Amino acid sequence: MAQVSFEQALSRLEEVTERLERGDLPLEEGLALFEEGMSLSRQCQDRLDMAEKRITTLTTTLALDGMVAEEGQSA
Repeated sequence: MAQVSFEQALSRLEEVTERLERGDLPLEEGLALFEEGMSLSRQCQDRLDMAEKRITTLTTTLALDGMVAEEGQSA
C-alpha cells in the first residue's frame, strides 16, 4: 500500500470497518478487507507512536532548556 497521510489511513479504516460491520460480504472479500483494516490500523498506530515520541522529545528538550536558562540567570 502506498504511503498515505494519517488522516487518509484513518478515513479508509473507518470505511473498511463500516463495510465489515454490515456483515453482508462474501467470505473472501471480508477477509481481504479485514487484512487491509489490520494493516491500516498498524499504520495509524505507528504514526501515533512516532508523534508521541516527537512530543516527548520536544517537551523534554524545552524543559531542559528552561532549567539551563534558570541556572544561567541565578549566577
